[in-house]
Parts: sequence; C-alpha cells; structure tokens
Amino acid sequence: MNKISTIQTEKVTAHIVEWLKNYAVESRTKGFVVGVSGGIDSAVTSTLCAATGLPTLCVELPIHQHPSHVERKKEHINSLKSRYTNVSSISVDLSTLFDTFKGIVPTVDDQDKLHLTQANTRARLRMTTLYYLAGINNYLVAGTGNKV
Repeated sequence: MNKISTIQTEKVTAHIVEWLKNYAVESRTKGFVVGVSGGIDSAVTSTLCAATGLPTLCVELPIHQHPSHVERKKEHINSLKSRYTNVSSISVDLSTLFDTFKGIVPTVDDQDKLHLTQANTRARLRMTTLYYLAGINNYLVAGTGNKV
C-alpha cells in the first residue's frame, strides 16, 4: 500500500472510531455489543468498537456452527483482548433454542425455501440475543453487514 492510501485509511479509521465513541456518549450508553461470526464484517466492526476505548462485548452466537468458523472467531476475539483491555467476550450457544423453534413451527417440503427461512431465523435469533445483552448492559448493538 502506498503512503497516501495508508494516511487516508488511518484518517477514515480515526473518523469512524471517533463517530462511534461520540454516538455512544451522546446516547448515554456505556459501550458496544458486537456479534462476532468469524467473518471480515464482524472483525472490522468489533475492532473499530474496541478502538473507541469503551467497553466492547464480543459475542459468539453459534447455531450448529462449523468448527472452522468457531476457531476463526475465537482467534479474532483473543487478538482483540490482547490489544484492548476494554474488550470482553461471551458465548451464547443458540443451537438448542433453534432446534426447539424448528420443532414447534410448521415446515415445508420445499428444501430451498426451508433453508432460506431457517437462515433468516438464525439471524433473527442472534440479533434478538445481541439486543438483550445490549439492554442489560446499557450498550449499543453495533451491527455488522454480511457481504457473503
């Protein structure tokens, strides 16, 4: 990367970190909660939140997760914890909740439709959990995109 790109990246990063910090302070919240998936979007978001210096809770929300995804997110969270003293983490395994939900709602034979619907359900269960954790800690949920 050339020097100009590096400077612009640093300026943009500093701007985002300052914006996040100001938003939290103005909203009278204490910090951030971020769902960490093992992907680039949640890694960037959690890093930016950690850089604010405000408490940042990184949350693992597995639902029958592939072991490689679990390992990637654990590595990222451990890396953040080693660089930032304001980072903590928790794992909330939602597999049983998801299985219970699937057992009480109607199903369909169309496997493509079922797969998409269940993927959306997983995302909503995870987001509900993040908002719960944010609420009990007076944190903001820092949303992460999913560019997959």
